[in-house]
Amino acid sequence: MNDFRVYAIRYAERDARRGEHFHGYESRGERPHPTSYYVWLAVNDEHTVVIDTGIGPQRAALVKGLDYRRSPVDAVAALGVPADAVGHVVLTHLHYDHTGTAHEFGSARYVVQQAELDYWSGPWAERITRERWLLNDDDLAHLVRARKEGRASVVDGDAFVVPGLSVHLVGGHTAGMQVVRVRTARGHVVLASDASHFYENIEDDRPFPILHSMPGMYGAFDRIRELADGPELVVAGHDPLVLERFPLLEPDVAVIGP
Repeated sequence: MNDFRVYAIRYAERDARRGEHFHGYESRGERPHPTSYYVWLAVNDEHTVVIDTGIGPQRAALVKGLDYRRSPVDAVAALGVPADAVGHVVLTHLHYDHTGTAHEFGSARYVVQQAELDYWSGPWAERITRERWLLNDDDLAHLVRARKEGRASVVDGDAFVVPGLSVHLVGGHTAGMQVVRVRTARGHVVLASDASHFYENIEDDRPFPILHSMPGMYGAFDRIRELADGPELVVAGHDPLVLERFPLLEPDVAVIGP
């Protein structure tokens, strides 16, 4: 089997409070609870896949309190993978902090869920202000153009991107939220992205407060557990603990597998 090597690459951090990260009342809401921002890289002898593309530099300058260390594109390139060497870019969902540099991967094929694209392109997202601010219109327009040019795979449900790496529709956080399952030498890893921002979300069954569907969030937790070969192979989307639970290649890069 041609297993993947998977890397979690932190490109930014932001100071935050616990109350921002759990739905409902949080008795320790004012306590510090930092947010880490990642992109993920999966590589084997045949394929190079980037999962999410982070925040672009211009948008990053507008995010209050963000410690933006480098562009996600530069962070991936620092591991020996220039943007034009990436074959696929999986977009787990279309929030601005996951699509911001997608346009810089000019040779890649994008993978997104039909439900996600339909929602943000349809009539409802414009009217739902609690979600609409999370979309970058330019990123969406780029994805729509890429689809017209035949450079996007719009999938409906579970699908293999390449052998050993698949996407799975879970919803919850967004209408078409998908997680990524990757075969590694350690077993199947699940990159949860924003289906579980922090380990506490999934481990304590406490959804993140930015959500499209509450039942969908709980269903996503269950599906992540089903897909991963053990809880130790779940990778939360924004948790600094990722860099403690997995070995470090360098200070901001964790090696998820092998």
